[in-house]
Amino acid sequence: MTRRLLHSVLCVLCLIPASQAAQQPAQLAGTVRDPSGAAIAGAEVTAELRDGAQAARTTTDSAGGFHLHLPPGSYRVRIVHPNFTPRVRPVVLAAGEAQHWDVRLELERLSAAVVVTAQAEPVTVENSTAPVQQITAEEIEHRQAVTLISLLATTPGISFSRLGNEGGLTTLFLNGGNSNFTKFLVDGTPLNEPGGNLDLSNFTTDNISKIEVVRGAASALYGSDALTGVVQVFTHRGTTARPALDLLAEGGKFGTGHGRARLSGAHDVLDYSVAVAHLFTDGELPNDYFRNTTFSGNWGFRLPAGHTLRLVLRQNTSDAGAPGQTLYTPVNRDQHTRLKHFTANLSWEFFTGTRWRHRLAGSETNLRQRFENPTSDFCFPDPPFLCDFPFSSRNEINRAGFSQQSSYLFPQGAISFGYQFEVENGFLNRLHARRNNHGGYLDARVEPVRRVVLTAGFRVEGNDSFGIEAVPRIGASFTARFGSGFWGATRLRASFGQGIKEPTLTQSFSGDPCFPGNPALRPERSRTVSAGVEQTLAADRARVALDWFDHLFRDIASFTFCLAGGPCPVPPPPGCGSGFYGTFFNTDRARARGLNFSAEAEPVRWLRLTGHYSYVDSLVLESPNASDPSLIPGNRLFRRPVHSGSLVVGVAAGRSYWSLTGTFVGRRTDSDFLSLRIGDDCFGPCQSSNPGYARVDLAVSYTLGRGATLFGRVENLFDKQYQDALGFPAYGLNAHGGIRFRFGGE
Repeated sequence: MTRRLLHSVLCVLCLIPASQAAQQPAQLAGTVRDPSGAAIAGAEVTAELRDGAQAARTTTDSAGGFHLHLPPGSYRVRIVHPNFTPRVRPVVLAAGEAQHWDVRLELERLSAAVVVTAQAEPVTVENSTAPVQQITAEEIEHRQAVTLISLLATTPGISFSRLGNEGGLTTLFLNGGNSNFTKFLVDGTPLNEPGGNLDLSNFTTDNISKIEVVRGAASALYGSDALTGVVQVFTHRGTTARPALDLLAEGGKFGTGHGRARLSGAHDVLDYSVAVAHLFTDGELPNDYFRNTTFSGNWGFRLPAGHTLRLVLRQNTSDAGAPGQTLYTPVNRDQHTRLKHFTANLSWEFFTGTRWRHRLAGSETNLRQRFENPTSDFCFPDPPFLCDFPFSSRNEINRAGFSQQSSYLFPQGAISFGYQFEVENGFLNRLHARRNNHGGYLDARVEPVRRVVLTAGFRVEGNDSFGIEAVPRIGASFTARFGSGFWGATRLRASFGQGIKEPTLTQSFSGDPCFPGNPALRPERSRTVSAGVEQTLAADRARVALDWFDHLFRDIASFTFCLAGGPCPVPPPPGCGSGFYGTFFNTDRARARGLNFSAEAEPVRWLRLTGHYSYVDSLVLESPNASDPSLIPGNRLFRRPVHSGSLVVGVAAGRSYWSLTGTFVGRRTDSDFLSLRIGDDCFGPCQSSNPGYARVDLAVSYTLGRGATLFGRVENLFDKQYQDALGFPAYGLNAHGGIRFRFGGE
């Protein structure tokens, strides 16, 4: 009996340590750092059970460290910071086990606190030395914007021209520069035609999460076309562990309809977002229709050892009627334009060691254009002899490129160098033109002391048309004051840069025997100086910024008709009479200087205010070949208003959100391009100035619950009559309404 009792006691004593070990908690600790190796403080570290319930939560300290005590089990550990891409990792912890996880977070490119386009490496907003404006996914949704230009129109420094309504030729002017002086990128892929031309008429906001506008010459980083700045569009990325299906359907006045479907998500090493959309309208006039189909996809693959592959595709295919300048001429009933714009980008990012990051990328842009006017709808025998001439034109343009960039990252900044090679092919009717370009660049950003950020860049561009050119840029920002009360941080910034633009394929290679291209054209050039101040207020609930800029443009190419005794160096070829022969020369000069003011405030949680005002003092300095009186020296630059501005008021009221947008555009130099002047007499509309206008748009959404949201908007609420370009009337009051559904997602 005594022996049995002793044996039982010994068994119980042996089980006590095992029981204690089973209850002993496990530990997970680590350090969170940014790509440069600097510690990230304030990152949220959360451990979730398999059913999604939160088991533990902490934030990283000033050294980036974190420490979690957890019961044994399986967890999903998530690390989140507003400025960085979240990291998620499955973790299995045994009793008493201590695991260590050191994490390197990448700056979140879609965050409003991060600027991607200003430097070779992403930077936080406060570390940018260039003036930058961003449009977020939230703003796109609240304003219910369908086209890219409707969003950009309320951005400081931007004005635009549109020949008609939806589907009409749409071009953009940044800080007073020409419409081909701004480089457009879609996730790093150039959107412009060679030589900078770009029609934005069929670019919609479908599957877009962010837009960045960087003002100032940026050819030191981006090469040709970036004379006044860069606009970059970022495609939506999937982030939810559960797949999310987003559906949208809307309709409105003028037989307008818009539908979209998007599937997105993220699982382990894969994130994805795929969308298809269709937009159509019959328009207000005969032959005023527009049809546009958009496909967009973004796939990211995270591989071992920090390697990332990403594929981004986008295609817009449109067909638009062109009724013409119906305020001055009869309706053109059969002219139309078909466009197909495709972009693709495949990139591979990886680290070697702890400091070096590398990026290899291949890109392609393909543009197909078809302009048709089968028959003549009118022809008048009296001055100014207006006549609708039949024509047909087909173009196909392709840009294929490869780029390599290596960056050395350190806590005080980054130094990047890279190489880009691009092949341009154009089939312009029967002409085939080809041009090879390559460039090497160096881009650096350093923060020598806490208050100061310095940037510098240099690029050498080799172009088959103009040879070798070198362009620099420098910038600096100084935080004069740090603060978190009513008077927050005060930042000063200044920059200098030069820009270049290659000739268009027609200017260099036109094969018309009487109007040939000029292979000796030099690049068009810009010089930019800018300075600005930014002030945060009311504990960062408000921000105001003021930027001054000065652009000088020279060597602008113009077309010269060669007349007897004129500037052409060679006589007309056989069969080309005097006055029916000409080519292109670098002849023109212009300047644009002014101010951009922007402000945003969130005085209370339910109210958000955003506004801007732009003053652009532009002037034609030299234009010996001006083809219209509006283009002669002494005039303002064509279709660029001196004054423009906007105010956006957002109100969150319960389940509803109200967005009121007011826009004003001042008087602009313009031309009807229909008038005939003989001596002091003028026949036709004889208009050289476009009056200013103001319009108001209202958008409202209401969340029904279970993923459903009703929305509606009224454009041109007060039915203002105006013209974006002379002779092309804009829509009056028109209304749209629809519903959004979201299934799944977190």
